[in-house]
Amino acid sequence: MQDFTRKLWEKQNQHPGDRFRLFRAVGDVISPKSVLYAGSYVDIAPSFIFPSVTYVDMDRRAKHFFDDEAGVRELIETESVVGSNASFSFVHTDYAKLSMPDQSFDLLISLYAGFISEYCTDFLKVGGHLLVNPSHGDAALASIDKRYRLAGAVLSKAGDYRVIQNDLDDYLQPKKAVEVTREMLFATNRAVAYTRQAFAYLFERVM
Repeated sequence: MQDFTRKLWEKQNQHPGDRFRLFRAVGDVISPKSVLYAGSYVDIAPSFIFPSVTYVDMDRRAKHFFDDEAGVRELIETESVVGSNASFSFVHTDYAKLSMPDQSFDLLISLYAGFISEYCTDFLKVGGHLLVNPSHGDAALASIDKRYRLAGAVLSKAGDYRVIQNDLDDYLQPKKAVEVTREMLFATNRAVAYTRQAFAYLFERVM
């Protein structure tokens, strides 16, 4: 493993095990076979849980990281619950320009990387899921997208995560009496404040 690979992962994983616990909680309620992680940088934690992950990022450091395929595989196999059966690939591009076959993936991940649902929903299967946090307004965008329905809320407490799938009506209710629109979200590029917050949300693609 190259020194660069190890150091970049250690910097990414500065709260050891945090992302493992997040994706394990998601994996407890859905079982995606194929995952698209757009805007991933070097967060390889989904490969600890899910059998096949495609990572997408335009950062040159991420390309350098994934170019060390043997080193990345070593990191994954150290933590993975799927062991040597885990497969991964990396696409070095802006996710807004990504070209993939429609409905190729069971899970789309959008964490702290902008409006991924705007550009990548076509790649998600109907019946598949979007995992999205409120950062940059992408969760709010999904909440007004007719292709999605809210299927779960990811709650975080004391460094652990759980996904609830019942009693979801109280979530995604804006604190202020404001109409959430696509135009407003793209103009502000900010999260919407809700009366009841979750760390992240699971949406199912329904159409």
